[in-house]
Amino acid sequence: MGPVQRKPKNKNLPKKAGAGTKRALPRVLCIVGPTSSGKTLLGLRLAKTFNGEIINADARQVYQVFNIGTGKPMGGKRIKRGKIGMYLFEDIPHYLMDFLPPVKALSVAEWKATAYTAALGIRKRRKLPIVVGGTGLYIQALVDNYHFPEVPPQEAFRNAMSEKTLDELVKLLLRLDPEAKTLVDLKNPRRVMRALEVSTFTGKPFTAQKSQAKPIIEPFMIAIKRERDELRERINLAVEAYIEAGWLDEIRSIRESGVDWDAPAMTSLGYRELGTYIRGECTLDEAIKKTKDATWQYAKRQLTWFKRDKRIHWVKDEDEAEQLVKKWLKKKA
Repeated sequence: MGPVQRKPKNKNLPKKAGAGTKRALPRVLCIVGPTSSGKTLLGLRLAKTFNGEIINADARQVYQVFNIGTGKPMGGKRIKRGKIGMYLFEDIPHYLMDFLPPVKALSVAEWKATAYTAALGIRKRRKLPIVVGGTGLYIQALVDNYHFPEVPPQEAFRNAMSEKTLDELVKLLLRLDPEAKTLVDLKNPRRVMRALEVSTFTGKPFTAQKSQAKPIIEPFMIAIKRERDELRERINLAVEAYIEAGWLDEIRSIRESGVDWDAPAMTSLGYRELGTYIRGECTLDEAIKKTKDATWQYAKRQLTWFKRDKRIHWVKDEDEAEQLVKKWLKKKA
């Protein structure tokens, strides 16, 4: 990586590990919560306030060209600084964002390993790593240092299972692993297939095979609390804004580039629902309603997931979040 320009010291930034402190683990701020709750804006504000850099923890925003409907910060650009690739928005680096081809899949283990490496690099540059996103399993894998079974893809199995509907796959999975409903996104065919594959070829439930090792980070988790009616209205307004911004044209352009409807990235919320309109299977109003409803159902699952974690600090607004982070950074090791 090229030379880094020195910036004035930020008194809110914790001391470098090993420099006058006993802290051994990198401190990582995690901004979590359901879709449309305000994570992106909060992340940007805190990154600017506390000299931070952002690590994306949204499973949809990792994909290239899937921009509008994923809620990716619009107007940013993919750049390289030395050998390090990043998505730069408002001069704030975002790692693990806008880098994966739509036909590729990213496992939780791969995300965790890359996110941890990014956090170490950010901390080495004396900046604050800030993980921002709503993919609960990504967050938990990093915070609790989860390890998952290494089962290579079984092509014959996947080909056989591909003939089944999503509902049929879910029923098969829950028969083998009833607890999967709390850990696996049952609306995502790719994740259901993977959990079913692991359960089948190990002979053990997928959810029983994750193991927790010693912590690798010192996390501080924050989420903005929204009333359910407010959150649903924010979701509806976001979907309408995305449509107005050209979401349908984006999907058509993606299809024209050769990306199939069953590509991993096409399982992203809204893309599969609006695809029914683009293929002439329903009206636009029906497709938009499907998108809003699917997004709301996903948000409710996210809320259920995050409310189980008592370490999360739920705040009423960005000001309260900033004050909490300031106090956390000032704590002694």
